[in-house]
Amino acid sequence: MNFILFITVLLTAVTLVVAAYIIAKLIGPRSYNPVKGEVFECGVPTRGSSWLPMHVGYYLFAILFLVFDIEIVLLYPWAVVVKQFGPMALISIGIFLFVLAFGLAYAWRKGALEWK
Repeated sequence: MNFILFITVLLTAVTLVVAAYIIAKLIGPRSYNPVKGEVFECGVPTRGSSWLPMHVGYYLFAILFLVFDIEIVLLYPWAVVVKQFGPMALISIGIFLFVLAFGLAYAWRKGALEWK
C-alpha cells in the first residue's frame, strides 16, 4: 500500500514540474538579447575578469555558519518531543551540544573565527 502511495506522490510531483515548465515556455516572454548573457554586478558592468580568487576565510566562515545554523534547526524537533522521551532525550541532546561546543572551541582555537 505504501508503495502505491509513493508512486502516486512521485508521479504527481513529476507531472506538476513538467506542467509548470511547459506552461512557462508557452506563455513566458521571449526576448533574446546578447546583453542578457553578459556578466552584470549590482547594476554596474564589470571590468576585467569575473573569476577572481577568493580568500579561503570566506568559505570557512560560511561552512561554520551553516554547521551551527543546521544545529539550531535540529534543536527544534528535539524541543517538541523532549517530554515524551524523558531523560534519554536530555542525555542525547547533551552529547549533541557537547560535540558542537567542542567543534566551536576547536575552530576558535585554530583561529577560524578571526577575520584577517
